[in-house]
Amino acid sequence: MWSRRGFLGATAGSALLLTGCGRSESGRPRLRVSITGKGEGDTRLLFKAAGIKPEGFDLQYSEFQSGHLVVEALNGGSLDYGGMSEIPPIFAAASTIQSFRQIAVAHGDVNNQVVLVPKGSKARSIADLKGKRVGYVRATTTQYFLIRMLEQAGLSWDDITPVAMGVSDGAAAFSQGALDAWAIYGFPIQRAVATEGARVLRTAYGILSGNYLVAAHVDALADPDKAKLIGDYLGLVQKAFGWAVAHQEEWAGIIAQDIGVPRAYVVDQFQRKSASFELRPVTDAAIASQQQVADLFFKQGLLPKPVDVRPLWDTRFNSVIPKRG
Repeated sequence: MWSRRGFLGATAGSALLLTGCGRSESGRPRLRVSITGKGEGDTRLLFKAAGIKPEGFDLQYSEFQSGHLVVEALNGGSLDYGGMSEIPPIFAAASTIQSFRQIAVAHGDVNNQVVLVPKGSKARSIADLKGKRVGYVRATTTQYFLIRMLEQAGLSWDDITPVAMGVSDGAAAFSQGALDAWAIYGFPIQRAVATEGARVLRTAYGILSGNYLVAAHVDALADPDKAKLIGDYLGLVQKAFGWAVAHQEEWAGIIAQDIGVPRAYVVDQFQRKSASFELRPVTDAAIASQQQVADLFFKQGLLPKPVDVRPLWDTRFNSVIPKRG
C-alpha cells in the first residue's frame, strides 16, 4: 500500500538534484525541465525532431521514470517545470509539502496505458487476474486504472497480489516471468510486445481522462522572469505537439529507433491512439477530473485524509496557451 511516509521518503535519493537555478554556463537564463520515460514522452527528442529551440534561454533536463519522482523533485526544489499524470500530486496534497502548482493540461492518448500479460497467458479479461501477481507503478495512473478495472470486473485490490515496482524493475520482473500481468504505460508496452510476445489485456480507454498535468515550482512562478520563460516554453511544447501530429510517419520512425523496437509497432500504437497530445488550459472540468481520482484513492484507504485538489491549480497561463498547430 502507498502511504504518505512512503511517498515522501521513497524517492528522496532518486531524483536528480541540480545545483543552481538561475543561469546556465552560457550566461543565459535557464529553465529546469523534467523528462519522463523515452520515446513519445521525451520532449528533448520531439524538439530535436521538430527543429525547435528556445530563443534567449536554455533548457536543463532531468530524467525520471515516473511522475511521483517528478513531484518529489519539484517539492525538493530541483525542477522549475515538470509533467506527470493526475495522480502523483494527489499524494503530495495529502502531505504537508506542495511546492508546485498545476498550470496546464497536456491532453493525450490513454490507449498507451495498459495491462499487459506475458506470452502464453490464458488470461482473457481482468477477471482472470484474480489471485495473480500484478505489477504496477505506485502513485501513478497504473495504480488508478488497475483499481478501476478490478472494480468493473467485480474484484477488489485484495483479490490480486499487487506488486509495486519502478518501471525498470517491473520490466525485468515481467520479462523473467515473475509477474502474471503488468499495469504499465509508454514505451515498455511496445518493447514487451515486440521482443517478448506480450499481449495487451486491456487499455485504460474509458477509465483515464487523458489529462496529463503540467506543473511549475512556486518559486519559479513567483519570479516574473522565470514565469515568462515558463510561458514561452509552453508555447514551444504546443508547437512541438503540432509538428508530431503533422509528421506522424517521421515521428514514429524516430520513436522506434529511440526505444529499440521495429517501426511497425510504433505505427500500430499511433493508429490506436485515443487522442494526439495538445496543451489545454486549466478548466473546471480538469479540476473535477483530478478530484474524482483523489476521492477514489481516499475511498481505497490509500490517502490518510480527504484531499481538495483545487489549491494545487493556477490559471495564470490560460491566456498564453496557443491552439495546437
